[in-house]
Amino acid sequence: MSKPKENSVADAVGKGVEMAPVPRIDAPAHRIRDEQEALELAHRLAEKFAAQSAQRDRERRLPFAEIDEFSQSGLWGISVPREYGGAGASYATLAEVMAIVSAGDASIGQIPQNHFYMVEAIRLDGSEEQKRYFFDAVLRGDRFGNAFTEVGTKTILDLKTRIEREGDRYRLNGKKFYSTGAIFSHWVPTVAFNENDQFVIAFAPRDANGVTVIDDWTCFGQRTTASGSVYLDDVELTDLEIIVHQAAFDRPTPMGPVAQILHAAIDTGIARAALADTIDFVRKYTRPWIDSGQDHGYEDPYIISMVGDLEIKVHAADAMLERAGHIIDEAAANPNEETVAAASVAVAESKAYSTEVSLLATNKLFELAGTRATLEEYNLNRHWRNARAHTVHDPVRWKYQAIGNFWLNGVYPPRHGAI
Repeated sequence: MSKPKENSVADAVGKGVEMAPVPRIDAPAHRIRDEQEALELAHRLAEKFAAQSAQRDRERRLPFAEIDEFSQSGLWGISVPREYGGAGASYATLAEVMAIVSAGDASIGQIPQNHFYMVEAIRLDGSEEQKRYFFDAVLRGDRFGNAFTEVGTKTILDLKTRIEREGDRYRLNGKKFYSTGAIFSHWVPTVAFNENDQFVIAFAPRDANGVTVIDDWTCFGQRTTASGSVYLDDVELTDLEIIVHQAAFDRPTPMGPVAQILHAAIDTGIARAALADTIDFVRKYTRPWIDSGQDHGYEDPYIISMVGDLEIKVHAADAMLERAGHIIDEAAANPNEETVAAASVAVAESKAYSTEVSLLATNKLFELAGTRATLEEYNLNRHWRNARAHTVHDPVRWKYQAIGNFWLNGVYPPRHGAI
């Protein structure tokens, strides 16, 4: 395929077109000092992103400018350890930053999920040279995408993508889908099997020969994540760009819980946004039911009661997310079978509950706000579409089973990136 001259979103919608690599910004990204600054920045950006969220979703306008601003803010570097120049933010703070931004725009909130996963993978199993090289790149403003999942295989861990050594170089070949963030990235980390049938992460430069990213994402929700296809055709890589990822699961590490808490944060953010829009719409437009005897919808006793119930549930989801983040922090400080299992279970609880609450809040919005809220001009259905699309990322039914087996029978969950 020939490279297009520019990223033409108008051409891309509904067609599945090849997207050109995004350029790096000349100025280095801002260096965030501490967690308080990270939270304050997240709130400011979320408010800005929220202003055009409905319009971007309606038009499927990919957020190139917004992602540049997001990564240049320094927030994409907050989990880089302090000894390598980052803020070394706790996992509780990282999750809260993700939830805040996702409340502003759930698609923008999801785009860096795999970026943070990659930072953790490098922290756990990168060589000293790789840590210095990639952490410095992240702090300058480089973004990681992902090319993990394939279509048509038996399970998500059954991969056809291979990487083979040729002297002091490697050759990477495969086809991926659900590649969230790849279009906006400077690196496309790819999961593949090596010659020893180990899972590795191959950090393919986005502009390398043989890397092709296609915008063919047609999901009804999370529409502007552009989570489409990546083709890898004889991509040449070096030792610096290869990490044996299987090592993160062969021993107890917080790799799986870190991956999953980021998803729980996105769902929690969607629930917050839906509830905030419910309250705003009811205060502005909703009429009271004829039997209520009230003058305004916000005086309807049943609406009041249901909003109260939703507030309790969203606050509970907030608390579970924070609790899970702190338990991951404990596992990262002292990784062993017990602490990692506790982190996996705590995150599974948060993910299961945030799934329920995001679907409830996005559905109740219309019941409480009334018929007017269904009009296309408000595009409030994007919250439900986003929640429904994102919450099927990993089957929650298996999280309930893992949680119950842990508390009832003392069985530790399996170690992989989906629990």
